Amino acid sequence: MSLQRHGGTHTAVLRWLLGTPLLLGCSGTLCRKVTPPNCPSPCAESQPTTSDETVVAGGTVVLKCQVEDPDDSSLQWSNPAQQTLYFGEKRALRDNRIQLERSTPNELTISISDVVLADEGEYTCSIFTMPVRTAKALVTVLGIPQKPQIFGHEQPIDEEKVARLICRSSGSKPAAKLRWRKGNREIKDSGTEVVEDPNGKTFTVTSRVEFRVTKEDNEVEITCTVDHESLQNSERSTTQRLQVHYKPTAKIEPHPQYPREGEKLQLQCDGQGNPIPQEFLWEKEGSDAPLQLSSDSVLIFPFLNKSDSGTYVCTATSSMGSVVAKYNLDVSDVPQLPTPHVHSTPAPPPGPSQPISHASMASAPSFTPAPIQDASPVPSTSSTYHAMIGGVVAVIVFLLLSLLIVLGHYLIRHKGLCPSPGDTVPPRHRPPPEVMCTYLTHEAKGSDDAPDADTAIINAEGGQAGGDDKKEYFI
Repeated sequence: MSLQRHGGTHTAVLRWLLGTPLLLGCSGTLCRKVTPPNCPSPCAESQPTTSDETVVAGGTVVLKCQVEDPDDSSLQWSNPAQQTLYFGEKRALRDNRIQLERSTPNELTISISDVVLADEGEYTCSIFTMPVRTAKALVTVLGIPQKPQIFGHEQPIDEEKVARLICRSSGSKPAAKLRWRKGNREIKDSGTEVVEDPNGKTFTVTSRVEFRVTKEDNEVEITCTVDHESLQNSERSTTQRLQVHYKPTAKIEPHPQYPREGEKLQLQCDGQGNPIPQEFLWEKEGSDAPLQLSSDSVLIFPFLNKSDSGTYVCTATSSMGSVVAKYNLDVSDVPQLPTPHVHSTPAPPPGPSQPISHASMASAPSFTPAPIQDASPVPSTSSTYHAMIGGVVAVIVFLLLSLLIVLGHYLIRHKGLCPSPGDTVPPRHRPPPEVMCTYLTHEAKGSDDAPDADTAIINAEGGQAGGDDKKEYFI
């Protein structure tokens, strides 16, 4: 047997003693394992092998080519444009993104970093034998979708109207999928549109959603999420808060909650809504003139009295309409338990009898919120005035009693100082000079009508009752 080499191609020629030549080979490749009379196919072991790769734009892809029997030839990688990247260990294309990872007679591995969409396509691994053997590797580049954007939320939406929102994301390859969420609940879109981008490789996806809003949807979070295989386990989404305008509500709160007659009372008209009420009209039922119209929601009673009893009405107005709240104030001397009386109802349509009109929203349906219970102030059994008057009367009575006690004590001390007529009084028992004793003497009785002393004595013994009192001083 003799071997001949022709341009890298091996040819085996067997010469048998019988002189019959026999060529064993497969496509010009030497059959090294000879099993007469035929050669098993060793060519399958010499075919290069590769694998398809998928990479996200901006990432790195590794291309590996292996061969079992290189047949003393070198492996080569070329790009989709058939430009040679590496031939064995030698760089053929000046691109710093392409690097040699491994080069052996049986393997050639390269890497491409910072992959772009233009790098997508079929890469070829070749081994230059006779004939040339090749293998293809398809590189797929995924376009990362951009962060989605939500449109249609810029202006507030009136309650009971339909919100129409749009979510859009571009740059995905293949086309991404969009999904909606309102709060913690998934909502279904009303349609999706996919448009190819100008570069001819990526896509822009648009999703629309529609739903009727209520006042509970105010400040609710609307989220649009994009799902794409390039994002792997991460999530890319956008969240916006929805603004909903709705009609106001109102209730009246007293401060203090249980006022007393004579105290200061403030009635607070608590208006809620979006937008918040900016105008408050205070009226008293049965009164023709309004009490107060301003942006101040507080009605003040500096000095509460019984004439303030009655039902007070607060009309709160915003751009979405008006609402009425009532409060029953009962100022009395009888203690009462709190009774529910505060309620809030929509303001009626303006009429000619109203002194100041506030138009409600004509297009909005009638609104009757649930009654709001509250307590009216309960007056105490005795007022401040009664306490003051009682104190003054007590002081006067005390002074009178004190005066009577002092006077009685004085009269008791001076009783019996003046002796009776004809009594013999020791000097030490005589009253002081300043004390005057008054009594009728025998001589004084009838002395004015008697001509002489004897007659006066006789008249005195007769007990003339009409005689005047005579005064005698002890000296």
